[in-house]
Amino acid sequence: MNKKSRIFYAKVLLFGEYSILFDSMGLSIPYTHFRGELSFINDDKYTDYNFAISSNKLLADYVAWLRQLEAKNGLPCKINLIAFEKDISHSLYFESTIPQGYGIGSSGALVAAVYDKYAEDKIQPGRSLTAPEINELKYIFSVLESYFHGTSSGIDPLNCYIKHPLLIHNKRNISITGIPRSKSDKNSAIFLIDTGVQGKTGPLVQQFIEKSKDNDFLKLILEELIPANNLCISDLISGNTTGFMKSLKKLSYFLLKHLTPMIPAPFMPIWKEGLETGYYFLKLCGSGGGGFLLGFTSDFDQASISLAKHGIEPVTIYRSN
Repeated sequence: MNKKSRIFYAKVLLFGEYSILFDSMGLSIPYTHFRGELSFINDDKYTDYNFAISSNKLLADYVAWLRQLEAKNGLPCKINLIAFEKDISHSLYFESTIPQGYGIGSSGALVAAVYDKYAEDKIQPGRSLTAPEINELKYIFSVLESYFHGTSSGIDPLNCYIKHPLLIHNKRNISITGIPRSKSDKNSAIFLIDTGVQGKTGPLVQQFIEKSKDNDFLKLILEELIPANNLCISDLISGNTTGFMKSLKKLSYFLLKHLTPMIPAPFMPIWKEGLETGYYFLKLCGSGGGGFLLGFTSDFDQASISLAKHGIEPVTIYRSN
């Protein structure tokens, strides 16, 4: 029983939620504040016992599903299910600080950890990965994570596994990237706001897909949402901070107007206030409905003061200095 496991971090999809379903660009980053690793309940460590028992049961259900997939020749890679099952019988669980239902990759990190430990002839992570290797990993992870959400793009576990920012050009073209630190806005920041409630990815994604069958709404996605989303990414990657904030305001306004059900009601006035003052702009983090909201500001001190009036303390993902 090999007890050594690597640590896998949460991820934050900065841009691309929902629009990525229609082949927009996307930008995903690892977020090291939250993490998880495969572990054993009988290790000499202190943990939340009830959480560990629940996680062990989830892994047992998951490996049973993988067995069914194998029986139908549906496994996307060779996984040592015997070793996985044996470890589960010895109280294997996923020790994790990544909150579930918050849109930051709790299932993605778990899938990455399982692939890392039990896949045979696995593709090794790193900056030197080729485009075909990245695409193969994305496909593998899309199948392995589909157990948790019904469908999966594979992006979350891919990001958790590779541990580098990923630039999604389209569904077939993903590359490892870097995000330049701002040189002009010395107090700019990207932050999270905790809504205090869990979101449910599956139903919200299905609701969006159903809504997009309406031609008028589909036109809004193609002509407004995707261009604003793609501009945000290209401006951020190129270091165009002025253009970035303008694009971001358009995106934030679109989400507020057209994806209202995805924004928890108590945060609607806060979202509007950011747009009106320009102190910060909010957007969805993942599918929404709860979990975290993502915030961007060119003046973190001012944004913090404004949010504090609502009893909100933003948690930074990135801050220039």
